[in-house]
Amino acid sequence: MSSPLPAVRSIGPARLTAGLERSGRLRHHAHLQVHGPLGPLSQRALIALAEDIRLTGRGGAGFPFARKLRAVADAVDRRTLAPVVVVNATEGEPAAWKDKVLLTRVPHLILDGAALVAWALRAEEIVVCVADDGVGEQSMLAALAERELPAPVQAIRVPHRFISGEGGALVQGINGLPFIPPGIKRRASDGGVGGHPTLLSNAETFAQLAIAARMGPRRYREAGTDEPGTVLLSVTGSAASPAVVECPTGTPLAQVLDVCQVPAGPAVLTGGFHGRWIDMTTAYRAEVSRHGLTAVGGALGAGIVLPIGADTCPIGEVARVVRYLAAESAGQCGPCRLGLPDLARAVDGVASGAGDPGLVRAAATAVKGRGACGHPDGTAAFASSALEVFADDLARHARAGDCGRPVAGILPVPDRDEDGVLRLAVDWSRCDGHGLCAEIAPDLIHLDGNGFPAFLDTPVPTRLEPVAAQAVAMCPALALRMAASKR
Repeated sequence: MSSPLPAVRSIGPARLTAGLERSGRLRHHAHLQVHGPLGPLSQRALIALAEDIRLTGRGGAGFPFARKLRAVADAVDRRTLAPVVVVNATEGEPAAWKDKVLLTRVPHLILDGAALVAWALRAEEIVVCVADDGVGEQSMLAALAERELPAPVQAIRVPHRFISGEGGALVQGINGLPFIPPGIKRRASDGGVGGHPTLLSNAETFAQLAIAARMGPRRYREAGTDEPGTVLLSVTGSAASPAVVECPTGTPLAQVLDVCQVPAGPAVLTGGFHGRWIDMTTAYRAEVSRHGLTAVGGALGAGIVLPIGADTCPIGEVARVVRYLAAESAGQCGPCRLGLPDLARAVDGVASGAGDPGLVRAAATAVKGRGACGHPDGTAAFASSALEVFADDLARHARAGDCGRPVAGILPVPDRDEDGVLRLAVDWSRCDGHGLCAEIAPDLIHLDGNGFPAFLDTPVPTRLEPVAAQAVAMCPALALRMAASKR
């Protein structure tokens, strides 16, 4: 079951969240009362609007939306194929809630933005991608039933996994393949869904476009800084009042943390699990914008803000997340298959007090820039920034084996102990350290300094179950086992 949606709060005049103080969800009639009607814009006018307000993607990468529009329009002219519009509302990251709020409470803003793009590009289809976690899908289907759009609409259910919402993974899945990155970098504008030029963007991006089209560029720019408008932030972690907060760019991050009643603590993770840590002192002088957060070593990313309090072990929290990210990889390239498990083991080592932070840095450096998608780079950035921000805690772990605090599980890593999930285990009374298992299943098992098998405490990925079974069958001492978890 999914967790309840966090509260919605606004700092300054509400735009995306307008009307929600009076209603749990805006049906189409109420949506029009709050936001007003919306007509089509020409291709030239829509591109000009996106340029004028400097609209960037709100899913994490921050790519200029006008450039996406222009690239798809050029591909349509060049190939004489009608384009497809894809709305990415999957939010596979565990701490992400802003798009879920849009889906469940103001779905028509998302559809308005998709309609604007479909009108301007004369799209042949709109595809709305939602996660299979039970959050938002019914609301979106109800919204689609309440109105007509300028092109046929298909709603696609996507596995709720970290990498499934990556752009290439979505295109793969819509095309009938697994929802994993394709292994090579390919622009959707050149050939996406069904080989057609495809404009793919995040749900909030479409909603922001719908707001800007109604307000016009001048009024839209009245909020914010040189990055005009508002942003949605998912604030959870140690916050006493977790919320999705809408605020103008340039808002002090301190104000957001205070609104969500964030207690004193060592640091804040900005941008999510592919983001960067900043210490609490820095957080209280940062401004909410891509430039403002980058300037202090943080990241806006997908609008995720995760403070942690003083009552949890930050190194243990980081280790939990890196293990999760290593298990979430598609396993298509060396940096994901081998590099991320190495990084997770290195972080586990420093968490135990026996490891070397230099090994974490080396493992992070080894995967940077070499992956088939951005997952290795994002995971490496997360782990590397933790070494800098939590240097004092690392020193305590090195001296005493831990920092004296339990790992409270403040960072939202999904529960992996589901019925039927396969895990490896070793009967240490039998294991003689033959090392054959590491030769058979190097993607899962490596040998520690004493020659005994070591592996991450995560489920065996489905793709590696056959090789894991082979390693179990070939163990000379019958020490290696693989069994399904039972609640």
